[in-house]
Amino acid sequence: MFSYHPNGKRIIPLMAIAIAGLLAWSCRENFTSESEGSAATLSLAVPESAEASQNVQQAIASSRETAITRAVKLVSDAVVGINVIQIRQYTRRSIFEDDPFFRQFFPSIPFREKVKSLGSGFIIDKEGHVLTNHHVVENAVEIKITLTDGTEHFADIVGADDISDIALLKIRDPKDLHPVSFARADDLMIGEWVIALGNPFGLFDLNAKPTVTVGVISALDQSFGKLDQHVYKDMIQTDASINQGNSGGPLVNALGEVIGMNTFIFGGDNGGSIGVGFAIPVGRLVELTQELKKHGRINRSFSTGIEVDDLSARVARFLGLNTTNGVIITNIQSGSAGDQAGLEVYDVILEVEDKAVRSKEEIFSIFEDLDVRSGDVLSLKIYRKGKFFTVRLSI
Repeated sequence: MFSYHPNGKRIIPLMAIAIAGLLAWSCRENFTSESEGSAATLSLAVPESAEASQNVQQAIASSRETAITRAVKLVSDAVVGINVIQIRQYTRRSIFEDDPFFRQFFPSIPFREKVKSLGSGFIIDKEGHVLTNHHVVENAVEIKITLTDGTEHFADIVGADDISDIALLKIRDPKDLHPVSFARADDLMIGEWVIALGNPFGLFDLNAKPTVTVGVISALDQSFGKLDQHVYKDMIQTDASINQGNSGGPLVNALGEVIGMNTFIFGGDNGGSIGVGFAIPVGRLVELTQELKKHGRINRSFSTGIEVDDLSARVARFLGLNTTNGVIITNIQSGSAGDQAGLEVYDVILEVEDKAVRSKEEIFSIFEDLDVRSGDVLSLKIYRKGKFFTVRLSI
């Protein structure tokens, strides 16, 4: 509190001077005694400060490292850019295309042209095998692979499968390669973090490093049947951004293990990613890759041992059915898959894997859309003698 005393107005300054003098003397004594007896303490103060600063820096650096950054470090060197020269066939349309008379004299002319395309891939072993999408290398006459060290290598197609959209390449004269590790097929969780790596828009050409995007598994077991001659089944859906050129690149989990191969997206009006991308799952990748490595192609030959025919209205009435949808079994080979499943002649197949069967042609189409192969097990909805039931058919 401030107060004013006319007769004692000099007391405060004097006391202040006296106190200041005492403080100065006290500080001098303390400084002298401490400087004489505690030189070691003063000399240790700087190292302690430097060590603390170093610890802070290490803590900051450590906090920047996450499961994502560690996974990227593990898998990045296995990702490659793929540049392809393809032969594509086009048709130069005649100006008289709509005129039947002149069209016979001036028809449309087919022509072939070399075009450049690009994509992504990843190294799966030290022998130089690289996995990518079939559509990346389709009709290729030259394939060049860029590694993360900037070196370029020619590659050859070991095997390719249009239906599954998978191709297996091999680098010529491979050296010092860093292959990926694969996750277990049954160890995928909706909502877990995933990382998409690849070569979108050819950015690999700038610094030979893959581009990284992060998201989660949005859904599993997404099947689309046939799309552009490819059969996409049990696909992984992710919101990790996937763009043009990412096809064939790996989708990995937070451990850096491959869980799928980036394949296609549902795009917006500008053709870019809208957060709905799909990857071929690891189980399908491993199974088909082993077959491609061994045989160069995928064997889809199989036999059910049953013969079917369309269901006519007359036969449907005789059997007690009020529909002609479905196919009737007319013959079963003894010991065949159909026989072992317990099917009988005159059974009517109404559904295959919950897909309605309306005709003989349609059941063949369903088998094709499901990409049925030897070893698969199919669920059939059967009508027999007034009853409906389900049969498991092991191909």
